[in-house]
Amino acid sequence: MAKRDIIAIPDKRLRLPSAPVERIDDDLNRLIDDMFETMYAAPGIGLAAVQVGVPRRLITLDVVGREDEARAPEPMVLVNPELLWTSDERATYEEGCLSIPDYYAEVERPARARIAFLDRQGARLEIEANGVLAVCIQHEIDHINGKLFIDHLSKLKRDMVVRKFAKAAKQAGGKAM
Repeated sequence: MAKRDIIAIPDKRLRLPSAPVERIDDDLNRLIDDMFETMYAAPGIGLAAVQVGVPRRLITLDVVGREDEARAPEPMVLVNPELLWTSDERATYEEGCLSIPDYYAEVERPARARIAFLDRQGARLEIEANGVLAVCIQHEIDHINGKLFIDHLSKLKRDMVVRKFAKAAKQAGGKAM
């Protein structure tokens, strides 16, 4: 396992839709292990492969620590996840993102969601999620679709965040890729 660098805005790769995973093999399982190591070290509760520069429809997550710090970790892998259904009922949570460090905002999303995906052995599963799990899955699916949580904010707030990070990247000698 190896910790990978997490790309941050204004990196343009974060806006590109990710390609489906074609096969589950040793290379993909190494990437999954690296993503868990990276996510836990950050620390975060979810990570999309595109955030480590791999534009594939792959998500790792573990919301247990966020909900109950005393419980053992429960890592989840979602390969080629798809939202099958979302509830009309809405819920608001404070969201943050490893690709937008130290910025948090209230985001309203569907309170519940039904998701189909492959696990890391290639078995097709469906789950219904609510609470933090539903938020996290929807947030990470947004990533693999080229969308960020700030896209759920007003244009004024979103533009302010993007300008702040673009300015910081420019001052650091970086550039928007």
